[in-house]
Amino acid sequence: MPNAAATATEGPDRSVPLHVAIIMDGNGRWAAARGLPRAEGHRRGVEALRRVVRAAHELGVRYLTIFSFSSENWSRPATEIGDLFGLLRRFIRNDLATLHSDGVRVRVIGQREGLEPDICTLLNEAEELTKDNSKLNLVVAFNYGSRQEIAGAAQRLAREVAEGKRDPTSIDADTLGRYLDAPDIPDPDLIIRTSGEQRLSNFLMWQAAYSELVFVPIHWPDFDKAALESAIAEYARRERRFGGLAAKTGS
Repeated sequence: MPNAAATATEGPDRSVPLHVAIIMDGNGRWAAARGLPRAEGHRRGVEALRRVVRAAHELGVRYLTIFSFSSENWSRPATEIGDLFGLLRRFIRNDLATLHSDGVRVRVIGQREGLEPDICTLLNEAEELTKDNSKLNLVVAFNYGSRQEIAGAAQRLAREVAEGKRDPTSIDADTLGRYLDAPDIPDPDLIIRTSGEQRLSNFLMWQAAYSELVFVPIHWPDFDKAALESAIAEYARRERRFGGLAAKTGS
């Protein structure tokens, strides 16, 4: 995802962003406020994801990236991690056919080393089955951390230099961007975080250089099409400068 500014300024102005990324936060707090176990919050979060994928497609968003499991989430209790992985298994097994029939292409970014074999198999199957779809690209950031992604790109470039395959002076920002997890995907125009927190939490930090950030107070299980439309409307009201003169996002 190396070309945020170029992507956003090419072609006609768009009131709907090409690429929306979402930090889906607040499942546990949603459950706690209702006296429910955290697992129920995560289950309701999956229902919200289904709504938002459908809404993004209806609104004309072409790329939707979701932060489903952070590399820092391993510090959570083992029972909660088990619940999250169980939800992932059920989501892919139950929803993949629908996503495929709706023309959704599934992409996965993040580290797969150390994951349980059946999880890796499911992720691979989702990508392989939907690879030719083009109506909506659903990018799942799973076991993902932006610092780790950038470090991995730097390591691959350093290896090429050490092997004599690359001159160090040839490495610039665009070069490093091409070594990230999904360099063909445009950078997010809009990043939404739910639940009122106002930080990126190691999510797409390289790609977010020119993204518009919208923080909404509602917890993720309550997020729906109306909330997505509201965030997009806020995006459309802003002027995007990219270090230069203002460029309206809306038409």
